[in-house]
Amino acid sequence: MNTIVAALFLASGLWVLWKSAELLVDGAVSLAQRLGISSLVIGLTVVAMGTSAPEVAASIAAAVRGAGDIAIGNVYGSNIANLALVGGLAALINPITVKKTTLLREIPAMLVVALILWPILKDLRLSRPEGALLLLIFLLMLILTILSTKKKNKNATNKQTNHGSQKNISLHKNIIFIVAGLIGLGLGAEITVRGAVFIGERIGLSQAVIGMTIIAVGTSLPELVTCVIASLKKQHDISIGNLVGSNIFNTLLVTGIAGTVSPFGIGARLIGADYWIMVGISAGFALAIIIGKRAINRIEALLLVGCYFGYITYLLTFSR
Repeated sequence: MNTIVAALFLASGLWVLWKSAELLVDGAVSLAQRLGISSLVIGLTVVAMGTSAPEVAASIAAAVRGAGDIAIGNVYGSNIANLALVGGLAALINPITVKKTTLLREIPAMLVVALILWPILKDLRLSRPEGALLLLIFLLMLILTILSTKKKNKNATNKQTNHGSQKNISLHKNIIFIVAGLIGLGLGAEITVRGAVFIGERIGLSQAVIGMTIIAVGTSLPELVTCVIASLKKQHDISIGNLVGSNIFNTLLVTGIAGTVSPFGIGARLIGADYWIMVGISAGFALAIIIGKRAINRIEALLLVGCYFGYITYLLTFSR
């Protein structure tokens, strides 16, 4: 691969990401209409799970190799990037409004889930029973969320503002849009990262810097582009559902599957500063919504993005 080809990879990957995210958001919103559930539930489940697929693959592969630090570090890094970088950039484009029920239910659940990891990982090991417990908690949360939201939002869903073309999309086309969008997001992220890594190497970036910047952002590209598209379309429930759902998904399902497949140990730093930075960013995200009166406005968005770059500076300064 030469620089020109790498640049083409980068550009084409970004184009695929953009178009795939449009398909995913349109299909998800229309599917929510047809199933009589809110867009928030679709964002918390289908969209969040699909955009978190890279984290799943990376953590499972790391656990199988016995690289527990990579498996858990991937969860921490993805959670921080989702809320600070992805949430911040999406809100800079178009402020994200948050429903009162989301602020009182899903966001506190995200914070509680983050805190659950402390007693489980404090012995510096994730056992198979502990992994299974995380999976059970995730399953119960998923069932409760779908049942409660379906009951409360069945009538409200039909009043959502959607593009007129979505109302006539058949169920099978909705599913095709979502599947094609998710596949395209994965493909687009892979193409983009390959091109970016090559360019980074050519301009002299070290492997460590490439891993903590290009690769870290690359695994969050599906969430980033999906949230940007949702923000442009003013589908705030898809944006917030994707962000909060991805973090719950990463913490419970990704960690749980990795530990169940292959129990592993972790380094002390992952229950120290790195862990509390993740918890702090999660709390800061909730605080930004409260300060913005149930919205992430541009000022709060700038603070979130600033926190992310502060985190990157910390990694580059203190990590070896």
